[in-house]
Amino acid sequence: MTNTNFCTEVKSVKELFKSLNVETVVVELDVIERGQELRQALSARVGRTSVPQVFISGQHIGGCDDTHRARDDGLLAKLLKGHDYDYDLIVIGGGSGGLAASKEAVKYNKKVAVLDFVVPTPLGTAWGLGGTCVNVGCIPKKLMHTAALIGQTLKDAPHYGWNIPGDCPGVKEFAITSDDLFSLPYCPGKTLVIGASYVALECAGFLRGLGLDVTVMVRSILLRGFDQEMAEKAGQYMAEEGVKFLRPSIPQRIQQLESGAPGRLLVTAKRTDNNQEFSEEYNTVLFAIGRDPCTDTIGLENAGVLKEKNGKLATISEKTNVDNIYAVGDILYGKLELTPVAIEAGVLLARRLFGGSNVECDYINVPTTVFTPLEYGACGYTEEQAVQTFGEQNIEERLLGFHYLGPNAGEVTQLVGLSLKMKATKADLDALIGIHPTCAEVFTTLDVTKRSGLAPDLKSCCG
Repeated sequence: MTNTNFCTEVKSVKELFKSLNVETVVVELDVIERGQELRQALSARVGRTSVPQVFISGQHIGGCDDTHRARDDGLLAKLLKGHDYDYDLIVIGGGSGGLAASKEAVKYNKKVAVLDFVVPTPLGTAWGLGGTCVNVGCIPKKLMHTAALIGQTLKDAPHYGWNIPGDCPGVKEFAITSDDLFSLPYCPGKTLVIGASYVALECAGFLRGLGLDVTVMVRSILLRGFDQEMAEKAGQYMAEEGVKFLRPSIPQRIQQLESGAPGRLLVTAKRTDNNQEFSEEYNTVLFAIGRDPCTDTIGLENAGVLKEKNGKLATISEKTNVDNIYAVGDILYGKLELTPVAIEAGVLLARRLFGGSNVECDYINVPTTVFTPLEYGACGYTEEQAVQTFGEQNIEERLLGFHYLGPNAGEVTQLVGLSLKMKATKADLDALIGIHPTCAEVFTTLDVTKRSGLAPDLKSCCG
């Protein structure tokens, strides 16, 4: 860098490189011998005599403004890094988290490559970029959930004075399960759903809502990782709506009795409490027991990346045990498998890598909803987690968790996440004026605790 030491622009450039922890070599033209000759040589090379002029590894950057612009558009960081590589960021997986990180990195003028491949299911179902959510998860699942809710609304319509004609033959030849069944060209008929995840219960719920005979086979508890009292209430409501439960049971074998669309299948299962076997005939069997990570097939062992027993990656701030290898999304060990979480983690990771940020993803105060027939919204700690983390007696009335079972749970729960992040208290809820008449206004008038043993009886809505 050639400069006149007292110049304010020189000081600005010095401060810039100091903030980047970069050592500089300063050539003061008005101090050294032959300074005038160097100024003439500078003019001959870059066509300028003004100072400062900045060079990095022999490459001319320009003056003060040019240097700051190079910092803003990422050129400065690239020159200072000095590594020889093809890409600034390589993302393995074209799901929500990977795409979010990729798009955020591009904002910093980084060269990004996304490697995506979907292993087809045994029936051949596959999809492109976007991951589970937009292709065979949240979006088509919510569409079918909405279809079931509309069907329930039509069923209730006569009680509100609407005369709705009956369905034409073949209208109900539509169903949905996981991956394959999102694109089934025929009605699945009598369906057995194996699993107790939110995917299993959501699919079972809306299939029943669409008029199908549905059974759910459960090994142990419902909705592992969610508040168990609320999970049981959600399951109880499903049973009241006609969903049958086989619990605790696990499948033993499936035999095809007749091919077709749908065909006929004989499922033999065993109760895990008494080892008694039993059989039942179904048209469709859906496994909804979760997804295995693909970490065994992408060569992570070649890089020395450590995996948990289930194949997922344990990270600290999304960083694996190997430098420059990070992970976001469903592949993270012990984190929520939700599209918005993956997007947030991907964006924040890219900002930390390339934007100088230090903001990390909050994996605790995440609002989510299980779209069972009676929807279940949750955010923050479950009751079990709160007791384990803070103890039963440390009551400060700060909101640690929120759990709601009722209509429109997603809409009710969304902004509760902000309340938890802002460390709102019971007093803050009490001071909030509710919207009347709504389900959510009940949280502004809570006055019965669970440990009191009292029943939360309904009150007058007018005071």
